Amino acid sequence: MLETLVYAFVAFLVILDPPGTAALFAAMTRNVAAPHRRVMAWRATAMASSMLFAFALGGEVLLKTLGITLGAFRVAGGILLFLLAADMVFARQSGLRSTTPSENAETEEREDITVFPLAFPLIAGPGAMTSVVLMMGRAGSDPWAALGVLAVLAVVMAILLAMLLSAGIILRLLGVTGAHVISRVLGIILAALAAQFVIDGVREALPGIG
Repeated sequence: MLETLVYAFVAFLVILDPPGTAALFAAMTRNVAAPHRRVMAWRATAMASSMLFAFALGGEVLLKTLGITLGAFRVAGGILLFLLAADMVFARQSGLRSTTPSENAETEEREDITVFPLAFPLIAGPGAMTSVVLMMGRAGSDPWAALGVLAVLAVVMAILLAMLLSAGIILRLLGVTGAHVISRVLGIILAALAAQFVIDGVREALPGIG
């Protein structure tokens, strides 16, 4: 169980990337008053947490309803997370956890970015939603392990909120380059986690080869 919790903590921390998200948030709200920025941070974190917890609790049921095995989802999720890792390592924007140029233009025209693009896709993006389902699947039928994964998710979301509330300070300390360096390091770790997801999925789908 401890191994599952540590694995989940590292995965959530890497995928949500609190320093990188905080740096993006600070850049997008540089002209917003501090009180409004704090309100956006709280609201976006609450919305994203609701989506992620809903996916964690109901994701596997949805997969079963659609006739998708957990092994197949592990492989697909691993590939998706690997693409996300490549974006983080090469500082690219593909829309997996960042906004496209047209979405950036829309963001510049609006003052409140709570729902879009902060809550989704910067926090609760496809990669994060995939990871919570995979982590709950890794917990298996052990209710304590499942509760532990949810608790770990809550802890990481709290870390993310703290960094969003301190976004201006973090951006001044790290700078854009520092935030990119951290994201690249986390991207390498995420690539390894993604590869493990694929290996586990293939073993589950084709037990004869394991």
